[in-house]
Amino acid sequence: MPKKKEDSTAQVGNKIRKVREEKKVPLDQIANETGFSIDYLKKIEAGKVFPPVGALLQIAKALEIDSGYFLREQESTLNKRIKAYTKRTENYAYTSLTPGAENKHLKAFKVTVEPLQDHKGVGYHHDGEEFVYVLQGKVEVVVGDHVNTLAEGDSLHFNSGIRHMLKNVGEKKAELIVVIYGP
Repeated sequence: MPKKKEDSTAQVGNKIRKVREEKKVPLDQIANETGFSIDYLKKIEAGKVFPPVGALLQIAKALEIDSGYFLREQESTLNKRIKAYTKRTENYAYTSLTPGAENKHLKAFKVTVEPLQDHKGVGYHHDGEEFVYVLQGKVEVVVGDHVNTLAEGDSLHFNSGIRHMLKNVGEKKAELIVVIYGP
């Protein structure tokens, strides 16, 4: 199972590097347009880190391509194509609930965050709006300097252009529905 995580992480990193190099976009330009450090971007491209959805949206915008390109399933068999596609970072996993919406403004995900974990290393932001609905567990969503604590059944709608972070503050796995609108 860890091999699959590494494979998908490497695939996304390779896609980002390939597009960036084809378009002759230097890393420092991507860093300036996303706010991510060059070191973090290098780790993504090297397949050492799988970025959160918000980061993929920002990188795609900086490269002037559709974010769905990075999330599109690469497996060839029909069963694998039909199966929900789950990406995994170090501390959480997300599954697209809107497959085929690569060219749409609205994308929805089911996000699972392990107990007492958060997104490591970086806050993220992207143009548009975000809506979070907690299916189970207890999370903190930090938007700018404001901390929102959400439990099962709670929701939050915010400007995703403001740097934000998600953290599971409970002792059980948290599951959320996250809907992202990007202009």
